[in-house]
Amino acid sequence: MVHETGFIAALKALASSPAARGLDDDAAVIAIGSETLVLTHDTLVEGVHVREGEDPADIAWKLVAVNLSDLAAKGAEPVGVLVSHMLGADDDRFVAGLREVLDEYGTPLLGGDTVRADGRRVWGCTAIGRATHTPVPDRRNARIGEAIYVTGTLGRAMLGMSERGSGDVNDRAYRRPRPLLTEGRKLAPHVGAMMDVSDGLLLDGWRMARASGVGFALEREAIPVADPARFDDCIRWGDDYQLLFTAPASIELPVPAARIGIVERSDPVLLLDGRNLHPEDGLGYQH
Repeated sequence: MVHETGFIAALKALASSPAARGLDDDAAVIAIGSETLVLTHDTLVEGVHVREGEDPADIAWKLVAVNLSDLAAKGAEPVGVLVSHMLGADDDRFVAGLREVLDEYGTPLLGGDTVRADGRRVWGCTAIGRATHTPVPDRRNARIGEAIYVTGTLGRAMLGMSERGSGDVNDRAYRRPRPLLTEGRKLAPHVGAMMDVSDGLLLDGWRMARASGVGFALEREAIPVADPARFDDCIRWGDDYQLLFTAPASIELPVPAARIGIVERSDPVLLLDGRNLHPEDGLGYQH
């Protein structure tokens, strides 16, 4: 079986358009006339990305929200989404959740597809956005000397995974993540590199460092987590959809964020309190 990283590496030979950003970023960026469009696509699989028996309304919300989160990391405003839905039980609940998330973020439904099949259900979404700032933020632009920041608190979705139906902040973080579209637009003019945290802070931090060709030095005590007793899980589990970015340490940020480290080397490594980490160390979620 081909590992996810190996498969993506094979696809890079096909992604020759500059819009694909070498498949090293969260989204494609295409300039058309005076506009710059941002496009992204994500898939959810029952029993993998959402729990079996999940309320379809929550699945619809999460499906759209995780795609809008990629737009947030580009500082883009949503133009619309296309959604693919695998028919099954409680399709009316999926429509209800879809209506809620589209209304919440002022995002039109532009089209999509429906199918029916046996086995695990699968849903897909393509989100289209309009850049609000150019150059559009990129994973590849972290610069030596910049500080590393993250918004929010990491690990809430992980805790919410086992708090089904509690309705507390962790449960909501898992079922209905909130894309930081406003924060992304405010940050876009100031950041070096930016991405959302979907697969865990460490793995996504390593990806950003590698894409930028620099070293990230993170400080354990500076990283905000929901449960300090489970610190290592909180920075590896993912599903946070917070924004990870670099920016000059001297600027006043337009949004609240924790300074968690510094870009300090010319070779692509990830350090946590001086310890060199690699994806083989189990930095985050990989298929």
